[in-house]
Amino acid sequence: MKIIIWIIQILLTLAFLGAGLMKLFTPYDELIAEPNMAWVGDFSALQIKVISILEVLGAFGLILPMILKKFQVLVPISAIGLALIMVGAIVTHSLRGESIIINLILLALTILIIWWRRSFFKS
Repeated sequence: MKIIIWIIQILLTLAFLGAGLMKLFTPYDELIAEPNMAWVGDFSALQIKVISILEVLGAFGLILPMILKKFQVLVPISAIGLALIMVGAIVTHSLRGESIIINLILLALTILIIWWRRSFFKS
């Protein structure tokens, strides 16, 4: 089971790192112009930058503490933050009538990491 959790953490790290970096380094006007990113228009450029920075930090928080064997309590805390971002994404996409399947999958996987890594809160 540990290998499966590691694989899930790596996949989540890649997903959130990719999404966060893409939003962070793509100009706001170009994001809005993308058909799959029209939701960006519901937020200011600053709000999108904050979301993207939180995604990148959350991605690093999922994996770096495990690799460095330090501050491992940051893993479930990062997963909680990413889960909250996914709840916001689900609300945003639902209100726009867009698909939320990917967001639900990412939410479920972050909840799994929270549950599996909850023992770090005790140490």
